Formats: sequence, structure tokens, C-alpha cells
Amino acid sequence: MPKAPSTSAKAQADLTLPASYEEAVQELEQLLAKLESGQLPLDQLLTHYQRGASLLAFCRERLTAIENQISVLDEGTLKPWDGA
Repeated sequence: MPKAPSTSAKAQADLTLPASYEEAVQELEQLLAKLESGQLPLDQLLTHYQRGASLLAFCRERLTAIENQISVLDEGTLKPWDGA
């Protein structure tokens, strides 16, 4: 019989997506620093990698959604931003 998935508070928090793109990027930067430190035990390494992959997918989806909105607003023609 398969083992039921864990529903610990930490596991639930890891499944929660951030409220914004900026929060996701900040968490990704923190995860990357931990991964690069080489100080994580193997089981935490995998957990952090999985969380990073989820955050990266979230960020890509948000960027794509914003690009699509800009494209619609510009009637399908992307215009260069002049910064003014």
C-alpha cells in the first residue's frame, strides 16, 4: 500500500506560491545561495531544488502573462521603451 503524502506545515508552506514575482525572485535568490553553499544535507538539497524549480516556473508564467498583456495593449506590436 502506498504511503500517504506528508501534510506537515513545512510541506504545505513549500507548496504555497508567492504573492508576487518579486517575492518569488527573492526566495529563488535565497535558495540559490543555500544550494551554492554546499552545506545542505542531501535530502534538503533535493527539497530546495524542487522548490526552486516551482518558483522558476511561477516566474516564467508571470513574465509570459505580462508580455501577453503588453502585446494586447500595443495591439500586437511591441514598441521600444524610451524610459521617459
